[in-house]
Amino acid sequence: MKSVSLLLVIYLTVSDAFPAAREIKDGHDSMQMAKEYLKKHYTLATDDGKHFRHQNRDTYSGKLRQMQEFFGLEVTGKLDNETLEVMRQPRCGVTDMGKYSTFPRRPVWKKTELTYRILNYTPDMEQSDVDSVIEKAFLVWSQVTPLIFTKIHGGTADIYISFVAGYHEDFEPFDGPSGTLAHAYPPGDGLLGDAHFDEDENWTKGSDGTNLFLVAAHEFGHSLGLHHSNVFGALMYPNYVYSDPDHFQLSQDDISGIQDLYGAATYPIPPIKPTNPTTTCNRRMTFSAVTTFRGEILFFKDKMFWRKIPSSSEVRSYSVLSFWPSLPSGIEAAYENPATDQIYFFKGSKYWAFSGTDMLEGYPKNIHRFGFPSSVKKIDAAVYDEVTEKTYFFVENKYWSYNERTKTMEKGFPKHIVGDFPGLVQNIQAVFQSDGFLYFFKGKWQYEFSTTFKRVMRILRTDSWLGCNDEN
Repeated sequence: MKSVSLLLVIYLTVSDAFPAAREIKDGHDSMQMAKEYLKKHYTLATDDGKHFRHQNRDTYSGKLRQMQEFFGLEVTGKLDNETLEVMRQPRCGVTDMGKYSTFPRRPVWKKTELTYRILNYTPDMEQSDVDSVIEKAFLVWSQVTPLIFTKIHGGTADIYISFVAGYHEDFEPFDGPSGTLAHAYPPGDGLLGDAHFDEDENWTKGSDGTNLFLVAAHEFGHSLGLHHSNVFGALMYPNYVYSDPDHFQLSQDDISGIQDLYGAATYPIPPIKPTNPTTTCNRRMTFSAVTTFRGEILFFKDKMFWRKIPSSSEVRSYSVLSFWPSLPSGIEAAYENPATDQIYFFKGSKYWAFSGTDMLEGYPKNIHRFGFPSSVKKIDAAVYDEVTEKTYFFVENKYWSYNERTKTMEKGFPKHIVGDFPGLVQNIQAVFQSDGFLYFFKGKWQYEFSTTFKRVMRILRTDSWLGCNDEN
């Protein structure tokens, strides 16, 4: 991990956390809990660890009035049931301010392309789910700013993410279940910018346990330089309140805060939310490229793409730039080689290779490096066959077979599409493989082709994978 900067000392008292509420047993416990709450979140100070100061707003009553004012409670300076109820709620563990705010000295990242590394994973969730949730939490902020977040698997990152328990070398140990949920540090070197999640909590992607997306999105706000807001419903509101991640959107207060630090997005990206079938389903829907990607199916059209998990009914739409900012719009072909965990995109005479969302060195390259003749100006569609370990490229009425093991174009090609794929039409627009079938797209139709029986089994609507049917 990065070495700890001396600047860390300045921020240790304002690192950000979500402590869960504790049960209050009696009046004495309530008073003691209130004092601890005000010490932590409203800088209530002590002279010798036993006696509280008695000067103006530094008094217990003065700090209690500040807290009541912040949360819109009746300002009395006295501890009442309503005030206690707010104090019991899970929240982030730093001092409170009004509306959106920034850290002292207003620290920000001096660049727009930031990297992050997940150092370890919680056993509470599948690793792929953690990756997806963390990615989605960063997208919350990249949608409204020029910031781009890229996951790396090695080397030095700007933001490190880890799941740890108890003491973990940052002077802010976690305190077991039902205590502090997570904390993060503002931008800077060393430990600054990093986010830690308490492994003693039960992390989930749903409403049970502690929702990782909601906590991570809040903590990353701190990693980018935002403090707290007193606007209820804002992501940076100090109290942790569950809301459906699939329908999450940043409040205007959050947007104003982050754009005050980094400016607005160069290419605004639509909010992350499930695609609405009433707007996605369209009998005239066409796709320019389709490919698998780590168990999902991606459908590309213009500047957007849709993500489909075959085992789920969920479909989401995204901007291509939000995942692959170096790609142009209007991708014309794409395929995944799962053996190397690489995905390839084609447009015109160029192609791009990525490992996940990281572009490989030396790209884009010219498609003729595959061995195409000079007469081939672009690729219409491409698909990797996991059985033969060959990639098929479709161009107008012909196709080529590329051997991924030898990295050479096979002899005897090109061949006519209709000869080896009877029942198909020419000028295929997209193709991908699933469960032994090849799905070819042309216009508003797709053709389900059996590689076993060498014939078209069904003709389906192009948008059928998006949960659409003849009634839509």
